[in-house]
Order: sequence, then structure tokens, then C-alpha cells
Amino acid sequence: MKVLFEDNEVIVIVKPVGVPSETTQNGEKGILDLLKNQYGLTDVFLLHRLDRNVGGVMVFAKNKKSAACISKQIQENTFKKTYLAVVDGVIEEKQGVYKDLLFKDSSKNRSFVVKRMRKGVKEASLEYIVLNETENKTLVKVTLHTGRTHQIRVQFSSRKTPLCGDAKYGSKDRQSDIALFSHSITFTHPSTNKVLTFTEFPDKLNYPWSLFGSDLCE
Repeated sequence: MKVLFEDNEVIVIVKPVGVPSETTQNGEKGILDLLKNQYGLTDVFLLHRLDRNVGGVMVFAKNKKSAACISKQIQENTFKKTYLAVVDGVIEEKQGVYKDLLFKDSSKNRSFVVKRMRKGVKEASLEYIVLNETENKTLVKVTLHTGRTHQIRVQFSSRKTPLCGDAKYGSKDRQSDIALFSHSITFTHPSTNKVLTFTEFPDKLNYPWSLFGSDLCE
């Protein structure tokens, strides 16, 4: 687990693929537990989540005051997150905004795009830009406007461009884990009020990221 930044208020890390964000119902330890055990943090607060098979940048608070401050930023949409993703197929519009209504089926741990608002349905919005295309794959950068369950996965899948490796949402390419990576986060530091941005890239040697080489670097 790579640490990008740490002080008395927050710790910013790169979550490895395959590790849950927090302890699962069957007792499997998550990143939160690793921070407590490996770094001796008695107080550490989970502020946002990444799916088990998604890696990338996360921030944790080290006290209740900082947790409340950053949680407020998340609620007010001033906490910014961008992702890198590889999708199956070609996206015709090279940049755009996806807006949908999403329903989460908790019993199946799956979200669906639906046509009308009803109980349990929430609005979902993201914007994307295509970075490159190759071998019937498309590399995109995604900025979330909302944080719904499996949002990026289901919104791209509903347009017949599922994330590579995401069998749950329709990808037929099983050569990798879900090709989604938390690329950057931007937030205001709880005590200094400085706007901080932390950025990381997926391993360019791993498929399907390896298809794009230098395009993973800005």
C-alpha cells in the first residue's frame, strides 16, 4: 500500500486492487483495518469507497473534525474525483456527459438504469473524455458529479461499452480485473484550507492498461 501524503489530519493512499475498502460481512479485512494495523492509527475514518477490484487514490481522516470537514465537501460536491477506465468498444462522442436514473438492487448488489423516478431511484451524472482508442478498446478519463453504487460501470455498460473485465455488467473480456482506477482526488485540507490534489496511474504493464502506454501519463 503506497502512501502519497500524511499529516495529523489526513492520510492519502493508493488502494491495491483486490482489497475491500472496509471489513466485509464475512470478516475479511479491508484498507481501513490495514491502516490501523500497519500504521498504528487508532482513529481513522473512511470517507469514500472503492469497489474491491478497483484500485487507486483514497483519502482517510485521522480525527472526527477532519472527517466531518471532508464529508461535508463530498456532500456539497466540492470534493472532486477523476477515474481512468478502459471500455470495450468505441465511443462515438469523444467527450460528453452521461445523465441517468439509477436504481440499486441491494439483494443483488447491482445497479440498473431506469426510465422514471420512483422509490430507491437516484440521479447519476458524470462527464468523460476519450484519451485514445486501440484494438476495439477505448481509454477514457471520467469525472464524477455524483457518487452512486457502481455508477461508472453501469452508465458505460448501458451504452454498450462496458468496462473491460467487468463481467457483471456485460464485458466479455475476462483477461483482467475491472479496468477502472481512481486517478485523482481534490479536496480542501481541513486545517490549512489549501486545495490539495493527489494523482496516481495504474500499472502500465498490466492489461488492458498496457494497450495505451504513454497515454496513461499526462
